Amino acid sequence: QVQLVESGGGLVQAGGSLRLSCLASGIIIRWNTMGWYRQAPGKQRELVATIGLSGTSYTESVKGRFTISRDNANNTVFLHMDSLKPEDTDVYYCNLRKLDRSTYWGQGTQVTVSS
Repeated sequence: QVQLVESGGGLVQAGGSLRLSCLASGIIIRWNTMGWYRQAPGKQRELVATIGLSGTSYTESVKGRFTISRDNANNTVFLHMDSLKPEDTDVYYCNLRKLDRSTYWGQGTQVTVSS
């Protein structure tokens, strides 16, 4: 059974940094696309960053501030967030997409950036 468990969220002041982690079990992440999404109450879930065999990609609003990376040996993907802004406040979700397009989600971790 595939499970994704996020950690690392919290409260930080504007301009600060956080690192989110997503530990996967039941599947090897090396051959799959991993991503981070975020969602505010009443809004659609937004893709933040992905990492896969073809490289990384970021939504425009986080380019230059966020970095997605993976530790295949420990089956973990990270999202390092610098220069955080209040508008980055959301619940952040880890996502895994397999080659057959089936997807899995973590439970989410809250990130709150105070001004």
